[in-house]
Amino acid sequence: MTHLVWDWNGTLFHDVEAVVAATNASFAVHGLPAVTLERYRELATMPIPVFYERLIGRPLAEGEWDRLDALFHEQYEIERLRCGLAAGADQLLAGWRGTQSLLSMWHHEALVPLVSSLGLARHFVRVDGRIGPNGGHKAEHLVRHLEALAVDPGDAVVVGDSIDDAWAAQHVGARCVLHTGGFYARATLVQAGVPVVDSLAEAVELAAA
Repeated sequence: MTHLVWDWNGTLFHDVEAVVAATNASFAVHGLPAVTLERYRELATMPIPVFYERLIGRPLAEGEWDRLDALFHEQYEIERLRCGLAAGADQLLAGWRGTQSLLSMWHHEALVPLVSSLGLARHFVRVDGRIGPNGGHKAEHLVRHLEALAVDPGDAVVVGDSIDDAWAAQHVGARCVLHTGGFYARATLVQAGVPVVDSLAEAVELAAA
């Protein structure tokens, strides 16, 4: 039986515009130029400090990443209040006949209550957010997530919107389907070597197959 591992930001939770707005707010405080959604998606990569260097066009100065990251999270908490689930996400979660879980790189203590407040907790056998510093990769988190669930990676499909989701799946030996409604341009996602679709419904259909 296939087990789905869902990503949160940019996948189930449609917060792309909020993330770009929070990024621009933090950049403005430091006199850095604003970025468009298109440029954000075009340059997106992991880890995030490297992505910021691509956006800014130069290496980050000592301590600059920490300051930008702190300001980003302050503004994001305001921006995200206008966000909601991706189109059709609730129906897809309710309709899945296998098991499913949620693994996010958003901080755990904020993720869990938000998932519960949106009425989604009942769909997941486990919800894990990031514990520890921001800016890393998802792979080791996926290792621990699947181990805690006692799920064979070969039975798991990661549904996400970033190359980091694909890297994490490849790291553990799971499958992955990426969709284009999140933070990355299609051209970048295709380079990950996994199926790329334009909707969550298509992603679930592929996972089921």
